[in-house]
Amino acid sequence: MFGLFKRQDWVLNGALGFLILAGLVVLRSISAKDLFIQQLAWVILSVILIFIFVYIDWRGLISYRWIILGIYFGVILLLILTYFFAPPIRGVRSWLAFGPLRFQASELMKVAMIIFFAYYFAKRHISIARLSNIIRPFIYFLIPAFLIFLQPDLGTVVVLFGIWLGFLLVSGIRMKHLVIGFLILVIVGALGWGMVLQDYQRARIVGLFQPNADPLGVNYSTIQSKIAIGSGGFFGKGFGQGTQIQLGFLPEPGTDYIYASLMEEWGLFSGILVLAAFALLIIRMIIIGLDSESNFYRLFCLGAVIMFLIQFTINAGSAVGLLPVIGITFPFLSYGGSSILINAMIIGIVQSAHAHRGT
Repeated sequence: MFGLFKRQDWVLNGALGFLILAGLVVLRSISAKDLFIQQLAWVILSVILIFIFVYIDWRGLISYRWIILGIYFGVILLLILTYFFAPPIRGVRSWLAFGPLRFQASELMKVAMIIFFAYYFAKRHISIARLSNIIRPFIYFLIPAFLIFLQPDLGTVVVLFGIWLGFLLVSGIRMKHLVIGFLILVIVGALGWGMVLQDYQRARIVGLFQPNADPLGVNYSTIQSKIAIGSGGFFGKGFGQGTQIQLGFLPEPGTDYIYASLMEEWGLFSGILVLAAFALLIIRMIIIGLDSESNFYRLFCLGAVIMFLIQFTINAGSAVGLLPVIGITFPFLSYGGSSILINAMIIGIVQSAHAHRGT
């Protein structure tokens, strides 16, 4: 058993540790001590979970269809319970309460979706060109996406859609099917703009193209984020010295805008280091996936990379005003127990792929 522990990719663990430590430093600076302690407790639990997951050979899942479906529909049940029983928090019903703890089933759906699609496409990678093998996964995406959209949580819906699309693109989808899908997406997007999106969601998108409009309204957060990033300089203002975050000008400094918070107090240099650590994390996951002899592990690593890249792109992009804010965390950097716990599950399975290579 100790052999599997040593066979982990410790370069990946090092990059992961740096991101987590950077996030904890920022949270300690901008929040009350209780919030920092909560995140630290989730981090400790997540590290333990990673090491537990390393010892499980997840390739066995592909032999048991009922386990895969059980994971998927089990999370669907949690999403249904969330819709009916989750208390509204800032107008959103996303958290199931278990005593003092709160947990987001939508976060769990991300790893469930990656496991399901890795299993599905590993079984059908030869016949993926069939239209039925494109429509069926879309239905499996659509069911949880609808339940999550009702919360409402548009950000997680976007992530799940990206995971589904990413699996299709690397699984050999025909060009004609891709073109048809793109046209359908354009039509659905046009209809969704007027019939599905809320006024504030449309305003955020419009605000991207009018960055100086409504500085005290829809563009307020983005403007404050840019001020925080720009005022930090190369080495930052120092621990606890960021005026935008310490004086409360920057909303959600520990989640949506944690990257801006980091750069105000620790500067562009810290921002570059975080990007380098994240890039190293992604590269090592890609290498582990490519080196795996198992299609399931290979596709799971692919799904994990897609998910992390989508979340990073949206979170960092919104911090600099290139993308709208839709409530997506920066992987391993942002505050959030559910988020870091689910991300740890994913890293644990990726590390299992590396540790069980050749066995």
